[in-house]
Amino acid sequence: MITALVACGALLAGAAPAQAVTKDPVQALKAVLAAGHGMYFTETTTLLDAADERAERRRKGVFEFDAKGGAKALDVTTTGGEHGRERVIGFNHDIGGTSYSSGGLVGKWLKKGKTWWKDSHQLHLWHTELLGYDEQLVNPAEPATLAALLKNGQPSGDTITGAITFKRLEQVSRWAEHSTHAGWDPDTRLDYTVTLTSAGLVSRVQSTFTFTDGLDELVGKTLHVDTRYSRWGGKVSIKAPDLRATTTELCIEGICNWRLPG
Repeated sequence: MITALVACGALLAGAAPAQAVTKDPVQALKAVLAAGHGMYFTETTTLLDAADERAERRRKGVFEFDAKGGAKALDVTTTGGEHGRERVIGFNHDIGGTSYSSGGLVGKWLKKGKTWWKDSHQLHLWHTELLGYDEQLVNPAEPATLAALLKNGQPSGDTITGAITFKRLEQVSRWAEHSTHAGWDPDTRLDYTVTLTSAGLVSRVQSTFTFTDGLDELVGKTLHVDTRYSRWGGKVSIKAPDLRATTTELCIEGICNWRLPG
C-alpha cells in the first residue's frame, strides 16, 4: 500500500510540467530564514486501514521562524476532525512553551464566556499534541532536514523522492524529535516526495508511513500527508489571543477548576 501511495503521489506531483531548479535548495532556504519571518502552508492528511477506509483532515496556517528554521510560533486551523473545527496558537520551541486552543474538543470544555484555553505546562512546544498524530513530520524549514532529504532521495526534474527512518529523521530534525512519534519504532520507514520551485524553495512535501507501534487504534494503518508551502520568508507576526477571552481552567463533568498538575 505504501508503494502504491508513493507512486500515486509522485504521479500527482509530476502532473505539472517539471521546472528547472536553478539554486541550491539548502542555500535558498537559509537565505529566507530570519526571526519575524515565516511561511504559510495547507495540508491534507489521509489515514487508511486494511479495509481501505479513510479518515481525512485538512489544515492551514502559518509558521514563524527563528533564525535556524525552528518553529518560534505557529497558528494553525484544522477541519474535518470528529470534534469539529479547531485552532491552535503555540509559542516557544524551548522550555517554557505556551499554547492556546480554541474549538474542537477543548471548545466543549471551556468556561462560559471564554473561547481560548491557555496551557503553560508544556516543557516544549510539543506540536503533535497541538496539531494531531497525523501532522506532517517532515519540516522543510530546517536546513539539516532538507539536506538529509536531498541526500537520501533521487532527483527527477523538480522533485526528490526517497525514504528515511524515524531514527534518522529525529537525528537531523528538532521538529521530529519534539513530536510524540519520537520513541516509537525507530526503524519505521517514511517515504517522501519533495517538490521544489525554480528558486530552490520547497513548494510541496508528500510523506507516507505505516504505524508499527504507538496507539493501538493506529497500529497497522497507513498515513499519507500532503503539505503545500508558500510565501517563504514573508513577514509574520503571531500574537496571543485576547486575554479577556482566555482561561487556564476547563469544565469537565461539571468541575470547572480542572487544571493540569504542575
